[in-house]
Amino acid sequence: MTLFRHELRQGWLSLLIWTLAIGGLMAVCIFLFPEMEGEMGQVGDMFSSMGAFTAAFGMDRLNFGTFSGFYAIECGNILGLGGAMFAAMTAAAALAKEEKEGTAEFLLTHPEGRGQVVTEKLLAVLAQILALNLAVWAISALSGLAIGEEIPWGELCKLHLAYFFLQLELAGICFGLSAFLRRGSLGAGLGIAAGAYFLDLIANIAEKAEWLHYVTPFGYTAGADILADGMDWPLIALGMLWACAGIALAYGWYLRKDIH
Repeated sequence: MTLFRHELRQGWLSLLIWTLAIGGLMAVCIFLFPEMEGEMGQVGDMFSSMGAFTAAFGMDRLNFGTFSGFYAIECGNILGLGGAMFAAMTAAAALAKEEKEGTAEFLLTHPEGRGQVVTEKLLAVLAQILALNLAVWAISALSGLAIGEEIPWGELCKLHLAYFFLQLELAGICFGLSAFLRRGSLGAGLGIAAGAYFLDLIANIAEKAEWLHYVTPFGYTAGADILADGMDWPLIALGMLWACAGIALAYGWYLRKDIH
């Protein structure tokens, strides 16, 4: 597992920065809730009359006056978009960076075969995503306890779990893409994460585009749906199939790829 440990050492700074950025912003939102709680009812009424804008973010179906409703929108958007970008960027760079940085020749002369290289890099990506989510959850939990509000832990756990699955799906897809890339993995990862986010906004606004929920992983992270009906396991299972397909593609292509 030498390569696995090397990948973790190489990515620790990026992991720390993204964790502090996402966790810090979520903590700020949580600490602001007691000050804003009394005004959230009026804010919710205002948002409910803004038509397509509120539908795009699901704000027309959430009560901003409750902690869970406030958390689903404010913290959910931070974790959703930030976590998606981190997972996509990390996975997209996993295999591509060896050719981009000119280290592929050195790496592949070691006793480890290409299959082991792919496996250890995949495990390193998954470990970083897991570490990010555990740390962000711990920051959110401590922030929630600090404000003294009655926290609906069950609902918050479902929200965090849905976003974890979202990151796994994007990581699997981008990991598959990484096997084909030789350079430019950063832009590819950001593009996929941002594209998935905006496809979900379109699906929320236009009824004829609701089928996009089956394409974008953000389709099963809608806070309003999770709080009302629980997690959408069929959509999550479909997302995990997409992730597995991306990982299988990475193995299939990288094992026979002409490495430069």
